[in-house]
Amino acid sequence: MITIKSEREIELMRESGALTAMVLDMLEQEIEPGMTTKRLDELAESFIRDHHAVPSFLNYAPKGDPDVTPYPATLCVSINEEVVHGVPTAKRIIREGDIVSVDCGVYKGGYHGDAARTFVLGTIDQKVQLLVDVTRECLYRGIAQAVEGNRLHDISAAVEEHARSFGFSVIENMVGHGIGSELHEDPAVPNYGKKHTGVKLREGMALAIEPMIALGRSRKAVSKRGAWVAVTEDGKHSAHFEHTIIVRPGKAEVLTRSLLEKETP
Repeated sequence: MITIKSEREIELMRESGALTAMVLDMLEQEIEPGMTTKRLDELAESFIRDHHAVPSFLNYAPKGDPDVTPYPATLCVSINEEVVHGVPTAKRIIREGDIVSVDCGVYKGGYHGDAARTFVLGTIDQKVQLLVDVTRECLYRGIAQAVEGNRLHDISAAVEEHARSFGFSVIENMVGHGIGSELHEDPAVPNYGKKHTGVKLREGMALAIEPMIALGRSRKAVSKRGAWVAVTEDGKHSAHFEHTIIVRPGKAEVLTRSLLEKETP
């Protein structure tokens, strides 16, 4: 069931969303080659708890999948061909030339914020840099469609059309979602679809829009039985950006906007 958030609920979601953005801003300043993904996770958890909040992902257990154990970390840190749900460890070292997708959720005041960014470490191949840039653009193309009166798949189509115009692939089995007092709520927000279809968007809907775009031809992210991390089928790089937004008339309200961003597309 899709819930419409009251202005009071949205006010609380602004707090969790702002803190989510602050975590990612901090990590953007701290991440560097030679750092372990575990260290990145420790920094995030300490920051969240110091701000009297709780990591949304830590001990999260997906419903209906008994083979997967509760998620053991604060962040998802996914490197290069890893699409999403990379579990931070003390053995995984971030290296020069990596692209690192960091997904973070914060629970504060009874509501969740959820956002992701792909960080570039040093000099990378031009095609991979283009992938990162286009994936970020896909996010804002989708957000531009998240206005009252549009249809849900107007968001999806905007993401898909922009990604495919550059020859990139949309990961179809990983999607965005509604968000609020639960981390994952209705509706699912796919990154592909047909314009003018899907539920009508109403003011007060809270959505986590999150394009996951791949360099190769992979349209699925695959994982081993019982494992969290999902990778591209062909081993090519993938990028991931996400914002939590509120549907409004005319222009969506972005709750997880970075303080480091001077402007957005």
